[in-house]
Amino acid sequence: MFGYYIDLALRSLKHNRVLTGLMVLAIAVGIGASMTTLTVMHLLSGDPLPGKSATLFYPQLDPDTSVASSHSQPTDVMDYRSAMDLWSAHRADRQTIVVDSDLKVTAPDANVPPLMMTMLSTTADFFPMFDVPFQYGSGWSDDDDARRSRVAIISASLNDKLFGGANSVGRTLRLRDTDVRIIGVLKPWRPSPLFYTVRGGRFAHGDTATFYGKIEDVFVPLSSGLEINDGNFYQFNCWGMPKRTGHLIDAPCEWVAVWVQLNNAAKQADYRRFLHDYAEQQQSLGRFTHAENTRLPSLMEWLDYNGVVPSDVHLQTGLSFAFLVICLLNTVGLLLAKFLRRGGEIGVRRALGASRGAIFAQFLVEAGVVGLLGGVAGWLLTLVGLWLVRQQPTPYADMVHLDAFMFVITFALAIVVSLLAGALPALRASRMAPAFQLKAQ
Repeated sequence: MFGYYIDLALRSLKHNRVLTGLMVLAIAVGIGASMTTLTVMHLLSGDPLPGKSATLFYPQLDPDTSVASSHSQPTDVMDYRSAMDLWSAHRADRQTIVVDSDLKVTAPDANVPPLMMTMLSTTADFFPMFDVPFQYGSGWSDDDDARRSRVAIISASLNDKLFGGANSVGRTLRLRDTDVRIIGVLKPWRPSPLFYTVRGGRFAHGDTATFYGKIEDVFVPLSSGLEINDGNFYQFNCWGMPKRTGHLIDAPCEWVAVWVQLNNAAKQADYRRFLHDYAEQQQSLGRFTHAENTRLPSLMEWLDYNGVVPSDVHLQTGLSFAFLVICLLNTVGLLLAKFLRRGGEIGVRRALGASRGAIFAQFLVEAGVVGLLGGVAGWLLTLVGLWLVRQQPTPYADMVHLDAFMFVITFALAIVVSLLAGALPALRASRMAPAFQLKAQ
């Protein structure tokens, strides 16, 4: 019976091609607009480390600062002393410190002019904690952290610029005035967002798109990075003046971030107690005045708190779905007009014994066929819309694409929308009195 309804639908749609085209266009435009923005939202709000994010946490403390005391949440980063205390305690399965800075990068044996790059100073656990993939070489060891080894890992992008993509392990890189030895090259890697540097998003006034940029080009051991680029790190907040401007290791400033990996609920509870006990200890030493104000959000909780999805994407998504509703209403009107004009056909079928349910099913299948055609056209418009997004000067533009999941959603949404649009007209058509329609003929 379903095949019969499909045949009737195709015959009907061919009979009035202009009206069919208008309905398909209405659905296609609505689907194209909504799926373009929904795809961008899907990309920006996804889990950057699926399967592992639930074990990653971002410790927060509230030291003695006038700014922190006015907020219910601790500040987003830590002072150096607190971060080092947490890191060196080794109370988590893994722990790492991260801080980024800009510096001049050159390669003495490469014919490339000096480049201004971003360097991430971190610790050895960074790479296994965050499942960072390597193309050549590997990360450094805990001993390299302790010895302040002059080693570096570079991104695939920088390796392409300096060495044409060849295996550059063992070659020399100059960071400012210091030579370091390359021990690893990353594969193309770009978590979305760059979760490990997310901070201050709730104060960013819509500038959260910066969380979707590219990864740092150079990674060095924390101790080495602090020496190599001393004086060029930036504080997030200070409650006193540094002894020397830009020298933040012993300064009363917050500027470094800590991440920990806790593999089960017991370890998470234990680390929360450790964090609270540490804050109380520091309060007894006179460094903290808000010992009770500690937090340990998970990775996804931290991203949600910082509102990493740009506000304009939320607005565009809402507007596009409002537009889809308008397209849906237009399709309802077109289908209603089309079905009611076929009163004679409905009367004949009812007189021959067709039930109201059969009439309803026939017209609902026809609406579904319209939706399928609208889905194909909507998919093409979505591809055009995503191409236009990729031309925009936003940090995440080059990442936008239609994956398999969103491809399926496009057609599913088109068919659901068309069935919703066709339900009322089909119901009206099925309730038409056959005697009246036959008499009108």
